[in-house]
Amino acid sequence: MGKLTDKVAIITGAGGGMGKADALLFAKEGAKVVITDIQLDKVEEVVDEIKEAGGEALGFHHDVSSEEEWKKIVAEAIQAYGKIDILVNNAGISNAVPMLEQTVEIWDKVMSINLTGVFLGQKHVIPHMIENGGGAIVNISSIAGLTGGSGSGAYTASKGAVRLLTKATAVDFAQHHIRCNSIHPGYIETPMTADLMANDQMREWFLSQVPLPRLGKTEDIAKGVLFLASDESSYITGVELPIDGGYYAK
Repeated sequence: MGKLTDKVAIITGAGGGMGKADALLFAKEGAKVVITDIQLDKVEEVVDEIKEAGGEALGFHHDVSSEEEWKKIVAEAIQAYGKIDILVNNAGISNAVPMLEQTVEIWDKVMSINLTGVFLGQKHVIPHMIENGGGAIVNISSIAGLTGGSGSGAYTASKGAVRLLTKATAVDFAQHHIRCNSIHPGYIETPMTADLMANDQMREWFLSQVPLPRLGKTEDIAKGVLFLASDESSYITGVELPIDGGYYAK
């Protein structure tokens, strides 16, 4: 308890799944959390849950591919709390369209959310972190950002780009005491994967890919995000952290 006391965090895509788990854990650890998602009703539910537990949170509708919306979110956070210590770029979409069947429109949509959304978040939050004397950024990539994902070229490309954008950011802003790291989840049980996991045959296939004998939980990711966002990782920047049950080690 208290690892993020007096910290202010923006977490995108926090209406459910991994982002929600991050928000709940951050609030439990003392952070004031600004929760964003395109599903405002889900955001409001998470905010209510945090407040009922005695935490502090604000929630907003947010299209991360929109620079204007990023400006508004950052302004709201600064107006409410006066600073931003932590940015978790969690929002993203999946894509399983084979490369030769992808259209430019599909490609652009995946890139605008998974990659441009991360860039815009960093662009508009980092100046406030510099002013505040430092901060921590955690970008959520994927194991697909470390290995070639079959049948998902746009998604894989976007997540690989997030990995290297993270490293570039870490190098560029270390002098300002801003740390930037990426997390690479493996097969995690979330609302996004619920339909696949409900299929016994698919579930067994996912399990067969992972050395540890279980699938990941959103809380597994949240604990890694908390570590990289907190002062416990104060000398760690520019790294990628797979949380994947050993998938990448094979």
